[in-house]
Amino acid sequence: MEREWLISMPKIELHAHLNGSIRDSTLLELAKDLGQKGVIKFSQVEDVILKYAANRSLTEVFKLFDLIHILTTNHDTVTRITREQVIEDFASDNVIYLELRTTPKRNDSKGMSKRSYVEAVLKGLRSVSSVDVSFIPHIEDSISPFDSLPMITHDRSNGNARKRIVARLLLSIDRRETTEAAMETVKLALEMRQFGVVGIDLSGNPKIGEWTTYLPALKFAREQGLYVTLHCGEVPNSKEIHNMLDFHPQRIGHACFFEDEHWRKLKSSRIPVEICLTSNVRTLSVRSIDVHHFADLYNAKHPLALCTDDSGVFSTCLSAEYEIAAKSFGLERREMFELSRNSVEYIFADSGVKEDLRKLFNSVARKMGVQV
Repeated sequence: MEREWLISMPKIELHAHLNGSIRDSTLLELAKDLGQKGVIKFSQVEDVILKYAANRSLTEVFKLFDLIHILTTNHDTVTRITREQVIEDFASDNVIYLELRTTPKRNDSKGMSKRSYVEAVLKGLRSVSSVDVSFIPHIEDSISPFDSLPMITHDRSNGNARKRIVARLLLSIDRRETTEAAMETVKLALEMRQFGVVGIDLSGNPKIGEWTTYLPALKFAREQGLYVTLHCGEVPNSKEIHNMLDFHPQRIGHACFFEDEHWRKLKSSRIPVEICLTSNVRTLSVRSIDVHHFADLYNAKHPLALCTDDSGVFSTCLSAEYEIAAKSFGLERREMFELSRNSVEYIFADSGVKEDLRKLFNSVARKMGVQV
């Protein structure tokens, strides 16, 4: 299936980490600056940044994450990355709805609190000039963010039309955090709801921490009406996977190390799965694309959404993920379009935004010659 058609197709991104979506060129520029300031040894990270993503070892991938962590404890950098990189890149790939997840960071030496970190992200969303960004929660009586939308087109002559994207934020609880710190993140998300924060994510090093540490905060989030998604089954941990599925979050991500019992439980629960093909193969969570669990879930008609995870670190985009799925599992245009359209049902936005998205997909289907 041709890449151009997949790029022109409207897409929904539900598993994108802000700090993993930075372009290599920006990482290189920011790393040079830190090297000149003596914060890091530039020579130790230059080769890793310049190396083609498919050739980076798992150790080198985590070196990049360490570098990104250093870079994103500065308010201006966080704002710049959100504005110049993430939103523009997803919009250029015809992602029309984006849920961006990020862990609120505290860095006392930089005067950064969890709140000021999120405010820096929101500042980046507000200051995007090349793309129309809708990040305030939908109001039923307001004009649809997709009215007169010019961005989805099969006409290459319209390539300069302004893009529009609806963006929502998920605040991530890091598995290194205490129960109290996790609760602080949830309370911050509640305070920031009016600015487009819609849910909570649990992420971080899957080999660290215990499920019971985060459970009180996750229960509180759900009680207060926040959506919850969990990184689940990134490593073999049968008991935790079982407990996570029992919690019944609105979505889970990855699901790489499930046992038969887990698959039965997942399929009966109908919990949507955020599938990250490139990420799973590159991190060795799945041996190869031909044995990826996408095929089993897709054939079982289980709710799922293709996602990028860390588009910068893994040098991918959502169109590329769809192309991999099409080529690896023999899916045709109509199936790709339906896969994208079905993702609308799993978003963490309100019914008004969902209805707007459904209408847009139905309109675009006719223009793209896809039977609906």
